[in-house]
Amino acid sequence: MNHHQALLNPAGPILALDLGDKLVGVAVSDDRLVTIRRLPPLKRSSWKRLLQDVVTLIQRYDAQTVVIGLPLRLDGTSGDAAEKARQIAVNLARSIEQAVYLQDERLTSFEAMENLKAEGHKPDDIRALIDGEAAAMILRDFIRTDQNRTPVTPNSR
Repeated sequence: MNHHQALLNPAGPILALDLGDKLVGVAVSDDRLVTIRRLPPLKRSSWKRLLQDVVTLIQRYDAQTVVIGLPLRLDGTSGDAAEKARQIAVNLARSIEQAVYLQDERLTSFEAMENLKAEGHKPDDIRALIDGEAAAMILRDFIRTDQNRTPVTPNSR
C-alpha cells in the first residue's frame, strides 16, 4: 500500500495518542479495527523521548497508522494546544513511515470520565485511566467516521 492509499484507507492496527502536558494517553486497535485497548500513558518530556516511545509502541503493536487527538475549541477554532498537536503530528509524519492523522477530540476528556464512571471505576482509578480512555475515544471516532479526520504529511504546515 502506498502512502496515498494509506491516507484514504487507514490500515490497522492503529495507534492513537491524546497529547497532554504531563502525560500522553495511548490506545491501540487490532488489525481489523474491531477492538480498541487502552494502554498505560506515556510520560511527556522531550520530543526525542516522545518519538522513541511512539516508535517503540508502533513496533510492539505493528501499528500501520497513527492518530493524534486535535484539541479544537468548542467552536471549532484552533488555540495553542491545537497548534502544538499539529506541530507534533507534522514532526511525527517526518520521522516515521506510518500514515499520521489528526482527529478532532472535542469533549473526549469529559466523555472519557463519564465512560469510566459508568464502568464502575473509583475516582482514584479514573485519574490513572483517563488519558488512555480519551485516546481510546479518539481512536473509536477515527474508526467510525472519516469526518473530522485530517491526514498529515511531512510537508503539512
